[in-house]
Amino acid sequence: MRLFAAVLPPEDVTAALAAEVAALKKRPGAEGLRWTGRPGWHLTLAFYGEVDDQLVPDLSARLERAAHRTAPFPLALRGGGQFGHGRALWAGADGDLATLRLLADRAESAGRKAGVEMGEHRRYKPHLTLARGREAYDVRPYVEALDGFTTPAWTVTDLALVRSNLPRSGVPGEQPRYETVARSPLGASG
Repeated sequence: MRLFAAVLPPEDVTAALAAEVAALKKRPGAEGLRWTGRPGWHLTLAFYGEVDDQLVPDLSARLERAAHRTAPFPLALRGGGQFGHGRALWAGADGDLATLRLLADRAESAGRKAGVEMGEHRRYKPHLTLARGREAYDVRPYVEALDGFTTPAWTVTDLALVRSNLPRSGVPGEQPRYETVARSPLGASG
């Protein structure tokens, strides 16, 4: 299974983001980007890649413990940025970023301890991917348009283990399908 740990924003947050993305898509050149779909919007905490089915139960248990050790915290989506000279346009995060980073570190550690091949550790950069470019693309106007953007704040109350099902049809623009495998409440006793 192709898996990752994530924070999933609630409906009112994705609705606010959808309105902002609709405005961004009206900008000149927007058709040159591949826009992500609302069902796939998430803040990745740790990417596990292809995980052997035998490791999933231990990974799930370790993620549950990581969630239990982390108190619920406030978060909002705010502003935007890019990776790789316009290869990815994203919305940023605001709120208790220290706890979000701690949860990301714990999710990565859970993967390593469960035997998942994680690759080298990178400093966590909270973001929600909005669009991708096949090659370098000047997304600065989009980043600037996101400068004043903020969603309603919410309290993050759980960590999700998500399965990514990659497109198989070959149809241009087809999006991956995301399926929540498990949700672990934050701050629960355990």
